[in-house]
Amino acid sequence: MRIPFLLVALFLLATFAPPGLQRRDPPPPVSFVRFTPVALDEEDPGLKRLGRLDFLGAWQLTSNDARFGGISALHVEADGLLAISDAGWRTRLPLPRGGAPVRAQIAMMREGPGPPGDKSNRDVESLVVHGSEAWVAYEQANAIWRYRRPRFERRSSAAPPAMRRWDDNAGAEAMVRLPDARFLVFAEGEGGESEVILFAGDPAAAGTAALRLRYRPPDGYRITDAALLPDGRLALLNRKVGLFEGFTAKLTFAALPRLVEGALIAGSEAASFEGRVTRDNFEALSVTREGERTILWIASDDNYNPIQRTLLMKFALVE
Repeated sequence: MRIPFLLVALFLLATFAPPGLQRRDPPPPVSFVRFTPVALDEEDPGLKRLGRLDFLGAWQLTSNDARFGGISALHVEADGLLAISDAGWRTRLPLPRGGAPVRAQIAMMREGPGPPGDKSNRDVESLVVHGSEAWVAYEQANAIWRYRRPRFERRSSAAPPAMRRWDDNAGAEAMVRLPDARFLVFAEGEGGESEVILFAGDPAAAGTAALRLRYRPPDGYRITDAALLPDGRLALLNRKVGLFEGFTAKLTFAALPRLVEGALIAGSEAASFEGRVTRDNFEALSVTREGERTILWIASDDNYNPIQRTLLMKFALVE
């Protein structure tokens, strides 16, 4: 009975994050994060292919700083990665190189919907970075904020009317900026099809015109993040929690339909994280380029729970 009990506990943690995540303990003088390499399949370390992905590396991330973890949004650049937790902690790290601990910059999203001491006001679930600006979606507040990097100073914010009826624990879960500067914002939903809002421009600007679309995830899954591939398709990360299998995930690719009211976005499977494959509560996705290769980075939200892991995985897309 112990294993099913633990899995039920994981389900509850994945759905209702504990309220004490706004860490008030004094942080250490210097924050470090260690990257410990892990295999794609611990029982078959030679496995290097998963669906349409080539495995390039994976790491378990641990820190001496209790604020680190809970990653629900990710942006990777040539000089490092930016991760934001669903408790509002913003972490800047260099990319993994070797096994030595690296110095981390961890700070609270000071400006946001409501005071920073309440987790419901800093429930970040998605992030878009374009140049010196960053858009952040706050799930429980159903709000989009635009910031100036690197200090994350507020530029504008909105609680779009099209998102107001979304449930506060199933709201803005994924966000993508299209090449023409329109935005797609995906609701997590309650299972089955969920709503997608197409914004004609900046979703953090009040009054931006919006259309309602639909997203169909794989059966039994909910979307947790999305990113744009270089060829214009969407990469969509989807998660499921099961009583016996724990966390599983499916990555799908979808061509954009004609973006009119009611249009359906539905992808085809590119990779499935199940069985013996290393996995946890995958919630964050970022796409980069290395030469001619398209690179996909996937990170997990450990819910600040010691029996879960913060994982960072790196793949190359197989065309």
